[in-house]
Amino acid sequence: MVVISQRSKFCFVEDKGLFREAIATSVELLIDCFATQEKPYSGRSPQELTRTIAEISVCPEDGVDLHQVLAEVGENIIKHSVVVTHPTCIAHLHCPPLLPALAAEVLISGTNQSLDSWDQSPAATVLEQQVVDWLCESFGYNTDGDGIFTSGGTQSNFMGLLLARDAYAHRQLDWSVQQQGLPPQAKRFRILCSQAAHFTISQAASLLGLGQQAVVMVETDADYRLCPTAVERKLAELQSQDLLPIALVATVGTTDFGSIDPLPELAACAAKYGLWLHVDAAFGGALVMSDRHRDKLDGIALADSITVDFHKLFYQPISCGAFLVKQRQNFDLIKLHADYLNPETNETASIPDLVTKSVQTTKRFDALKLFVSLRTLGRKQFAQMIDTTIELAKETASLIKANPVLELANNPTINAVVFRYVPQHTPAHLDSTTWANQINSHIRMSLLQQGIAVIAQTKIGQLTYLKFTLLNPRTAIVDIQEVLKAITTIGEKYSFHLETPTKV
Repeated sequence: MVVISQRSKFCFVEDKGLFREAIATSVELLIDCFATQEKPYSGRSPQELTRTIAEISVCPEDGVDLHQVLAEVGENIIKHSVVVTHPTCIAHLHCPPLLPALAAEVLISGTNQSLDSWDQSPAATVLEQQVVDWLCESFGYNTDGDGIFTSGGTQSNFMGLLLARDAYAHRQLDWSVQQQGLPPQAKRFRILCSQAAHFTISQAASLLGLGQQAVVMVETDADYRLCPTAVERKLAELQSQDLLPIALVATVGTTDFGSIDPLPELAACAAKYGLWLHVDAAFGGALVMSDRHRDKLDGIALADSITVDFHKLFYQPISCGAFLVKQRQNFDLIKLHADYLNPETNETASIPDLVTKSVQTTKRFDALKLFVSLRTLGRKQFAQMIDTTIELAKETASLIKANPVLELANNPTINAVVFRYVPQHTPAHLDSTTWANQINSHIRMSLLQQGIAVIAQTKIGQLTYLKFTLLNPRTAIVDIQEVLKAITTIGEKYSFHLETPTKV
């Protein structure tokens, strides 16, 4: 019989010194790396990173000392990671994490609770439900509301459309998708959303067996918001084609523009046509914390389901999200019991097994880090951070408007700012669109490689735009001024070598 002698490799309390040392080593590694990382990215190319990391054996025959392994990780991984806490790391919905949440992560991993059955996570199950109840109340649901923590917006949006599909089949067709599979009418199911909706809406339709052809993208207005009159027209058109609209998806904070669809009008439209209204508030749901901006969420309580992410404007480590429903009985559509995990007798005895309302089985105790953060900061401090980033976006937009070589796409709604560099001349052998796109892509990559800033790019029509996503409340207007100055300089230098310039 093989005896495992290296008990210190596990989280055993008998050896408190080794436990403290392991955690402390990781903490010191992070502190040292952060102290020496003056840029938001080291500038290493994918090829350079591949060569360097390939030199490290993944699984040696004999183990390596933890200190050595962590030192290798620090030198080869951490130092070449994006520094999300840096004030010019402003590309995506990718936030700097709160210290209380990081402290909670140690507890989450150390206790390793699995929130599928109550006997694997007794106190954790109760706390997650308490946080879910608070979320439901915050978004205006009554005591009939319920929810579940998820890995993020992708899973939450999937669950929203999963329940929309199954609820329609159950109520309109007297059909159980869970028991019988897709009904014959499923090929006629249609889901409406805006042209600016997240790609996971189409992804979910595909995974649900409806196909991307089931997703009908409706035009937006000048501010990239879903237009209710256009939705009405499209619904009438679909019905005339003998198609079956089952759901309407509204977005609170589109990925590119942070646009917020008109929820009261869309809710009225959904009610009129008997549609499930799902609100993707992965980005903008955090506005519920702000006194100044909460009114942007007016009408969200009318939604049948809501997606909200905490690894965006709630400043939680990835991953952390939630899916909420207005009527908890809708979870019955996906409920299953397993004798070895969540037997029906548990439900009869009022023993809560969260697996009955999740598409996950094994599930992390992510509610703890949000709970610890909320308790530590309080609503007012969350509101202050969110309000600061929204104000910064407005100031940034003003700077862009005042710059003759920059063009603002639209006024920011939350804290996403989309704009482009407009070259003053175009080479004779290129058209102006191709040249402008080339320069803007070059600007973004140059900023990354030089370690000046991490920014994003997107497309509007045929044009390439640059994007700031200003989640970090420590980013100041002077940081933005420096990045805009660098953008202008890089654009001018790239344009300088034109041989035969012509006016754009």
